[in-house]
Amino acid sequence: MSGVAESLFATLFPSDCRLCGAPLINISRLPVCEECLSAMRPIAGGVCSVCGERLFSPYAFSGEQGEPSCGLCRRLEPPFAKATAYGSYDGGLRDLIHLLKYEQMRPAANVLGRMLAEAIADLESSFGEGKVLVVPVPLHRSKLRQRGFNQSELIARAALKLKPAGDRLVLNANVLERRRETQSQTGLTRHQRRDNIRGAFAVTRPDEVAGRETLLVDDVFTTGTTVSECARLLRRAGVSKVWVATVARTLKADAAHAEVESEVEAGMRMAAHG
Repeated sequence: MSGVAESLFATLFPSDCRLCGAPLINISRLPVCEECLSAMRPIAGGVCSVCGERLFSPYAFSGEQGEPSCGLCRRLEPPFAKATAYGSYDGGLRDLIHLLKYEQMRPAANVLGRMLAEAIADLESSFGEGKVLVVPVPLHRSKLRQRGFNQSELIARAALKLKPAGDRLVLNANVLERRRETQSQTGLTRHQRRDNIRGAFAVTRPDEVAGRETLLVDDVFTTGTTVSECARLLRRAGVSKVWVATVARTLKADAAHAEVESEVEAGMRMAAHG
């Protein structure tokens, strides 16, 4: 059964929540109960003012604006000005993203779009004058054919629908292209991450981005390698400043933080100096 047919069937014949298994009592195109949706809360606690990583030390250094930043961003300035995410990439939020990406449950994009809109709201006070170009991280054409849509673009469109008419956020899904298919970054070493992402993206319309502020949007911020590479290319094409907003972000466990930080550094170093 196709994703569209499944959504229609779920609307007409609600059964169980796809996340917790509880019986659904309301008719909805999205087979997820209100309890599961309400449990998807924003990230709480101290995070890096640049990349959004959770801060574990009460002695985190402050940046130029007096805001705390993680050790990685202090050692190596990323190519984006600031990255923000709505929630942690785990539990029900991760499962909801998977329903959209891997089961083509398109109604999930509207819920995720509301979350992305909240993440974007955290950045808006930092935007300069004029229009801000919203650029979804692209899929390779083979993955786009297979999935039928780019989840980042669907979520971005849903988020922008919540903005008032005449808002300065303008979507453009055609200025950035994924020219080479890449394998999942999960489980790769720092060198493998670097090789995997190198040369995968290209700015196709530099004249449309030159001198503009750009908001790069994606569903998940994991290691930061992908958005850093996209931001690096946009900056090289003349973008004045790149912001990043995602629905979810991988937040590292305390014990694993130092190890993961060293893994991520290679990708960010590549983006900054490549």
